[in-house]
Amino acid sequence: MAQHFLLSAKARTLSLAKVMRLSDEEAYGTFKAIRWAETEGEPVCPRCGGLEAYSYASRRIFKCKACGSQFSLTTGTIFASRKLAIRDLLAAIAIFVNGAKGISACQLSRDLDVQYKTAFVLAHKLREAMALEVHASKLGGEVEIDGAYFGGYVKPENHKADRKDRRLKENQSGKRRVVVVMRERSGKTRPIVRYSEDEAVADVLDNVKPASTIYADEGSAWDTLHDYYLTRRINHSIAYSDDGACTNQAESYFSRLRRAEIGTHHRISGRYLDCYANEMAWREDHRRIANGQQFESVVALALAHPVSRKWKGYWQR
Repeated sequence: MAQHFLLSAKARTLSLAKVMRLSDEEAYGTFKAIRWAETEGEPVCPRCGGLEAYSYASRRIFKCKACGSQFSLTTGTIFASRKLAIRDLLAAIAIFVNGAKGISACQLSRDLDVQYKTAFVLAHKLREAMALEVHASKLGGEVEIDGAYFGGYVKPENHKADRKDRRLKENQSGKRRVVVVMRERSGKTRPIVRYSEDEAVADVLDNVKPASTIYADEGSAWDTLHDYYLTRRINHSIAYSDDGACTNQAESYFSRLRRAEIGTHHRISGRYLDCYANEMAWREDHRRIANGQQFESVVALALAHPVSRKWKGYWQR
């Protein structure tokens, strides 16, 4: 029987212990080399793109020779105005990446010895950076589409006689959301969060190339797709797969998202559901990549992402 990838030595190319053993200079050099990889670690002005800069001996900042602006290693990135040390940021990313089903903000705050607020915002900044890669391009070829509902839990009444059918719309809380996933077979995963599958049809048309083949279940929302794509349907009351028609890879994504909700986060607010959905899409797409490469990828995405307008000053609104 073949060994699972996560159990193999190829999956373990980075450990938290290795990151925490880095000196301040080594951590700074690692961050610097990843941010300015194209110039082999030499600073590039984020304002004008100048390649020549002075460095200060008293503080770790630079001054562009072209425009005269001062900048640091994290200026103009999602880590702008940071208070955590560079090594702590690297450790946070290593912890975040090593969680196959995600990592809770409570656990991250304990591991880093920071406030829950700090860990919560930091984790969401990383999810925002990962979402850029998830939504970078359109999908094509063979694409599976499926939807799953999250949130809006309604506690059943104590006495059986008082209980209502919670599947009916009038007996729901109004907080329920559907995550519709579009997933290329052996390719990219793209989630969209809406109130119903019908609302997601327009997103499918925007994100899937016209010449693609769509695989979907018998949900009535997907009937419209026959007018735009070669569409094959699978009736799950009869079989999971029939002559190649299935949504198994989309279901695999939902399994990861469900495990993250039930086992790690316990509750995901509809307000942030898209953030977690994008994170799990990224994890699903990188599940066969060593954690060392995942670590470098997330650091690079975070340093390439501009200052977050959603999470900067979040607690101050």
